[in-house]
Amino acid sequence: MTRVRRGYTARKRRTKIHLFASTFIGTHSRLTRTTTQEKMRALVSSHRDRGRQKRDFRSLWITRINAVIRENKVFSNYSRLIPNLYKKQLLFNRKILAQISISNKNCLYIISNKIIK
Repeated sequence: MTRVRRGYTARKRRTKIHLFASTFIGTHSRLTRTTTQEKMRALVSSHRDRGRQKRDFRSLWITRINAVIRENKVFSNYSRLIPNLYKKQLLFNRKILAQISISNKNCLYIISNKIIK
């Protein structure tokens, strides 16, 4: 049986891994075995943190809405505003409410007046 020369395939695979890990520090970007391990670790972290990012942004929006509501005495707090929005069928998501509360507080007053009436 003839000998198979595998240099091209192996080099192509290693080059792809090294390109992924080129910004890592020290041996994490130079040695193939540690580069492979760091790539796996980075991909696991990015997958985990995509879900965490959604939670973090949602809590940030809730905090912003709550701060503006308490500051302007529209409602006493966030947890009373949201159920009343749903009762009046004003379907704003939290991202939009947070943007409204930061950029245009008068618009938040108009929304709260719709709820109160």
